[in-house]
Amino acid sequence: MIVGILKEVKTSENRVSMTPAGVEVMKHGGHTVLVEKNAGSNSGFDDSDYIRAGAEIVQTPTEIYGRSEMVMHVKEPLPSEYALIRENQIVFTYLHLAAAEDLTHALIKSRSINIAYETIQKTDGSLPLLIPMSEVAGRMAVQEGAKYLEMPQGGQGVLMGGVPGVEPATVLVIGGGIVGSNAARMACGLGAKVYLLDSNLDRLRYLSDVMPANCFLLTSSPAAIRKLVKEAEVVIGAVLIPGAKAPRLITRDMLKTMKKGSVLVDVAIDQGGCFETSTPTTHTQPTYVIDNVIHYCVANMPGAVAKTSTLALTNATLPYALEIARKGWKNAMRDNCEIRSGANVMLGQITCRGVAEAFNLPLVDVATLL
Repeated sequence: MIVGILKEVKTSENRVSMTPAGVEVMKHGGHTVLVEKNAGSNSGFDDSDYIRAGAEIVQTPTEIYGRSEMVMHVKEPLPSEYALIRENQIVFTYLHLAAAEDLTHALIKSRSINIAYETIQKTDGSLPLLIPMSEVAGRMAVQEGAKYLEMPQGGQGVLMGGVPGVEPATVLVIGGGIVGSNAARMACGLGAKVYLLDSNLDRLRYLSDVMPANCFLLTSSPAAIRKLVKEAEVVIGAVLIPGAKAPRLITRDMLKTMKKGSVLVDVAIDQGGCFETSTPTTHTQPTYVIDNVIHYCVANMPGAVAKTSTLALTNATLPYALEIARKGWKNAMRDNCEIRSGANVMLGQITCRGVAEAFNLPLVDVATLL
C-alpha cells in the first residue's frame, strides 16, 4: 500500500504521525511511504532521517493525497484539505467528529474511509491510541494550571505545592480515566491537595489503592462539583465519552462562585469541552478570562511537547497502520474488532454512534459495508 505522512497544518501543531523508525518498519512490510517535506522537522526529525529510513519526500499535501491509498495525520483534516480527500481513500488520524460538524459532512461527501484513532477500542474498553496522548495531556494539564496560577499570567499568585507553613493549592480533577489519573498524580507530586472525581465506583476503588495520600477520591455529582469549584485554585476537566461530545459539567453559574484568578484546564476540548464556557484555543493564544477565571482550552495540548508525543503516538499507532496497509481496510476490520471500532465515516455513511447522535444523522452498522 502507498501510505502518505502529512505535515500538520493545525496552528502550533508540531507532532508528526510517524517517526523515521516507523517508516522503516512500514518499508520492511513492503509498503511505499511518502512523507511531506518538513513534516517531522518540529518533532526533531529531518527529511534526511526519513530518506535514510526509505521514505520518499513529497513537496505538497496535494501530491500526498493524490498518490496515497492511506493518509495519516495527527490532527483532523482542515478545510484546506477537504477537497483533496478522494473516494475510497483511507484517512487514519484523530478525528473527534462529534465536535466537528463541517468536517463530518465533508467526509460524508468525499465517500472516503475514515478511521479515528480515538475510537479504536480494545475488548476491555480501553482506548489504545488515545492513552499515550491522554497521558501527555493529563501531565501537561497540571503544568499549565501551575503556570497560570502565577500572577504575571493573571493568576492568584498561589504556588501549587505551597511551602512549609503555607497551604498548597487545591486541585479538582473531574474524571478518573487516563487523563484524570495522570493529572491527579502529577498534582499530588507537586504537593497540592487534590480531589479526584469519577462516577465509576470500581474505578474509584482501584484508584484508592494506587494514588498518593494527598489525593481524595469522591463520587462525581453536580453537588460535589458545585461545592469543590468554590475551593479549587485549579480545575481540570478530564471527562471522555468515546466518540461522543463531552458532557458540560461546570456551568456559567458555577463559574461565578470560583475564586478570582483560578484556572480551568479543559482537556476534553477536542470533544467539545466539559465546561459551559469552554472555547478552543491555541498554543499561541492559549487562554482567555471569563468572570475572573482563566480558561486554558488548547485543543492539541501534546503538540507543545512534540518529540515525546510523536514517539509515543507512533509506538501506539504503527501496529494498526501496518495491519490496515497489509490487509486493506475491509479485511483489517473483518479480522480485528479494534480497527472496526475505529470506523467513523465510511463511504459516505456514519458508522460511529456518537457522531450520528451528535448531529441527528442516520447510523449505519459498519459490518454491512464489509
